[in-house]
Amino acid sequence: MFVDRVEIELFAGRGGDGCSSMRREKYVPRGGPDGGDGGRGADIILQTRVGTNSLAGFAGKRFYRAEKGQPGMGALRHGRNGRELRLFVPCGTSVIDASDGFVIKDLTEPDDSFVVAQGGRGGHGNARFKSSTNQTPRQRQLGADGEVRHVILELKSIADVGLVGMPNAGKSTLLSRISSARPEIADYPFTTKHPNLGIVDVDADRSFVLADIPGLIEGASEGVGLGHEFLRHVERAGVLIHLVEPTPMDGTDPVENYDAIRNELNSYDDQLSSREQLVVMTKCELDPDGSVLSRLRDHLDRSTAKATEMAPTDKVPSDTPRRRPPHLMAISAATDVGLQDLKEEVVRRVMAQRQQLRPTSDDDVRTGHATDQSDSGRPRRVPPHRAAATAQLSNGHQARDVTRDETP
Repeated sequence: MFVDRVEIELFAGRGGDGCSSMRREKYVPRGGPDGGDGGRGADIILQTRVGTNSLAGFAGKRFYRAEKGQPGMGALRHGRNGRELRLFVPCGTSVIDASDGFVIKDLTEPDDSFVVAQGGRGGHGNARFKSSTNQTPRQRQLGADGEVRHVILELKSIADVGLVGMPNAGKSTLLSRISSARPEIADYPFTTKHPNLGIVDVDADRSFVLADIPGLIEGASEGVGLGHEFLRHVERAGVLIHLVEPTPMDGTDPVENYDAIRNELNSYDDQLSSREQLVVMTKCELDPDGSVLSRLRDHLDRSTAKATEMAPTDKVPSDTPRRRPPHLMAISAATDVGLQDLKEEVVRRVMAQRQQLRPTSDDDVRTGHATDQSDSGRPRRVPPHRAAATAQLSNGHQARDVTRDETP
C-alpha cells in the first residue's frame, strides 16, 4: 500500500518527579536529605531511512507516546531517563505543523534526523535544595510535561526527472523501457494509481532517477481525477518530461491536451512554469506523416513568442538570453525509436543541474558544511529542539542545528 500523507499526534515523555527523602540509619550520627533527581522524559525523533518508500507504517496508528522518565529515590538514586522514540520515514518527507500549517523540517537526505517533540526535564530531589541555612529541606521538584505535537507527514518523491501527461500517454511504458521498474501497464486510463520510481542508467558514470506520476486531467489542481493527489511529487523534480499522445483514445486534440496539462501544473504551483521541460510525442509510429509533430512545434513556437511579448521589458535585464521554446522530441517505446536520444538529452540537463548545486569542495561534503566553517573547534552540535521549544518555530523561524554555546 502506497501512502504519501498521514496526520499523527506525538507525545514526548514526561520527566520523572524528584524524591523527598531523609537519611535515617542507626549507626550514622548525621543524616540529611538524600532524595534523587527524576529522569528526563524521552524525545521523539524523526529519521529518514533508505529502503522506506512510503508512510504506510503510520497509516494504522495515529498516536505515538514516548517513555516517561523514572522518579528519583532515596540514597541519592536518580531516576532512569526515558528511551527515545525514533520513527523512520522515507527520504523526501516534509514535517508540517497541523495547526499552523508551516513546515517544521524537510527531510531530504538519508539518515537526516531531528527532535520533533522534546521530552520533559526531570524534577530535582530535596538533596538539591540543601544549603547552610536549610539543612533539612523537604521540598522537591516535579517533572515537567513533554511536548505535544500534532503534525502532518507528507512525502514528496525525490527524483531528478518527472513524467507528466494525460492518462494513457505512455508514461509507464516509457519508464519500463528505459529503467528496471515494472509498473502496471494496460490499455485503459488511470492504470497508474501511485508514483513509480526508476533508475535510468545511461552509461557507467551517468544515471538519473525518473518518477512516473499518475495521469493528469483538466481540473486536477482542484481535485479532479486521480493525479491531484500526487501533484506534490513533481515539486522536487528538476526536469519535467511532458508526454503527448498523437492520437488520444478519447478523440481529443493533442495540442489542447498539452495546454490543459500545462495550465494544471501552473495552477498547482506557478514555479513549475519556469521548470526545465522537454515535450515528447510518444507513439510516433501513429503519426507517420509528422503532421501532429509539426503542429506541436508551431504551437510551442507561438506560445513562447507570445510569452516573450507579454513579459515586462523594464524588469528583464538586457543581458538575459532570449527565451526558447521547450525541446521537442518524438519517440516510440514499442519500437525503441528515439529512446537513446531522449536519455542522452535528459542526462545532459540533469548533470548540468547537479553541477550548479555541487558544494564548493569535497571536504565541505564530508564535513557537512557547504560554505561556513566558522563552527570548527566548537563543542558538538545538538538537535534544534533541545535548544528551544518547538512552539517557537514558524515559516520565518525554521529549525536549525545550534551549538551548546548558543543555547540560552
